[in-house]
Amino acid sequence: MYRSAYPWVMLLSIATGSLLYRRSRSALGLTARERLAIGLGAFCGAMIGAKLPFVLADWRGLLSGRVWFENGKTIVFGIVGGYFGVETAKAIFAIRVKTGDSFAVPVAVAVAIGRLACFCGGCCYGVAAELPWSCDFGDGIRRHPTQLYECIFHLVAAVSLARLQSRGAFRGQLIKLYILIYLVYRFFTEFIRPEPVLAFGLTAYQWGCLALVPAFVYLWARDAAKFAAENQSVNDRLTLTREA
Repeated sequence: MYRSAYPWVMLLSIATGSLLYRRSRSALGLTARERLAIGLGAFCGAMIGAKLPFVLADWRGLLSGRVWFENGKTIVFGIVGGYFGVETAKAIFAIRVKTGDSFAVPVAVAVAIGRLACFCGGCCYGVAAELPWSCDFGDGIRRHPTQLYECIFHLVAAVSLARLQSRGAFRGQLIKLYILIYLVYRFFTEFIRPEPVLAFGLTAYQWGCLALVPAFVYLWARDAAKFAAENQSVNDRLTLTREA
């Protein structure tokens, strides 16, 4: 494949996601200090999340610190780590503004471009398959180009999220909607990826998805209840004002 293009496509991914986020956050009214805190939270959370499964799987590397600097990252936990990194930064700096919607489209576009980098680098491919679009990634075996499947998924997600945002649908829930749909997508596409089975015929990524879906359903329900309470409070005040 075009391995020399990998770092350049990854840089394009980061730059595109950053530019889209800069545009989407402009309406949030955040201070420079708050923007910096959220940006660092997202970056650090994503980096830690992307490496964490590999760190936990290599205790010797964990003790020496070596594993943090080796190859191996996972998009699934990178996205989730970025989410919790932002939430942690907001909690530390007492930022009350809802920021999730501003991340949804930029993250989806950045991941889509990042998967093109994986295709160029010949990593994250699928199992062997004799299909017209199967690709040989250097080992002489034609395989599912799962990187391209995922690129298409995230591009479709980005367009759909942008439309929902423009309509005001799922306000405050878009990033969680994106993560939930991706977890479901990734669970099923693991069946065509050559990952080692952990237990009951499922890979570690599938078990991770099964653990994370309930967590994000809970976060969705919690925020939905909070939004409903806030709206009810506003409606009650308006009613009292009219009656007065």
